[in-house]
Amino acid sequence: MSLAESISDGMERIQKEIDRVLKSRHGVEAQERLYQAKVAVAGAGGMGSHTALSLARAGIGHIHLIDFDKVELGNLHRQQYFMRHIGMPKVEALKSLILEVNPFLDIRTSEVVVSEENICELFVDADIIIEAFDQPEAKAMLVNGVLELFPEKQLIACSGMAGYSDGNKIRTRKVSRNFYLCGDEEAGVETEGTLFSTRVSICAGHAANQAIELILDKRKKQTEA
Repeated sequence: MSLAESISDGMERIQKEIDRVLKSRHGVEAQERLYQAKVAVAGAGGMGSHTALSLARAGIGHIHLIDFDKVELGNLHRQQYFMRHIGMPKVEALKSLILEVNPFLDIRTSEVVVSEENICELFVDADIIIEAFDQPEAKAMLVNGVLELFPEKQLIACSGMAGYSDGNKIRTRKVSRNFYLCGDEEAGVETEGTLFSTRVSICAGHAANQAIELILDKRKKQTEA
C-alpha cells in the first residue's frame, strides 16, 4: 500500500468513527438531517465563532462563514481564536478550527462585507441564516433584507448580550413565522461598555440550539406573532 493509499484509508476510518459516534449520540435519522442542513453564519466574531463551532460539533454538514475582518489581539478575550490566528481572515481561522473538530464537513467561506447588493447571492443556498454582526445598522440591514428576499428561510438574529449581568435573562423569542431573536434585547455595548465571552457564548448557544431545533423539527408549534 502506498503512502497516499495508507493516508486515505486512515482518513476513511476516522470519518466512519466520527459518523458512528454522532449517530450513536443523536440517532441515525436526526444525524442524517443535520448532515444535510445548510446554515449560513453572517459574522465570525464572538457570536459567530461560538455559534459556528457549536454547529460543527453537532455535525451540521454544510456551514457558510461570512465576514470581512481579520483576527486581532483584541478579539481573543471573547472570540474562539488563538494567538496563532492573529492576522488571518476570521473566516479562514474559524474554518481551520472547525475542521480540527470534524475535517469532513463542508465549510464555505466568503471574506466580504455583507451589503444590500450581495444578500441574495450570499444566502440563496442556506436553509437557515444566523445574524452575528456587531453593529446595529448591519444587523438591521441583514434582517430586513432576508425577510424581504427570503421570507421562507429561517432567520436567527441576536440582540443583547453585553456586560456581565444575569445570564438567565438571555432567551430565544419567536418574532414571526420564520424569525427568531436571541439575547436579552437590552444589554448593548453602548450601554454596558464591554463584552464578556460568558454572555456572548450563552447567546451563541441559544442561536445554535435554535438552529438545531429547526433542523430536527422538534420545536412545538407556536402562535405566529
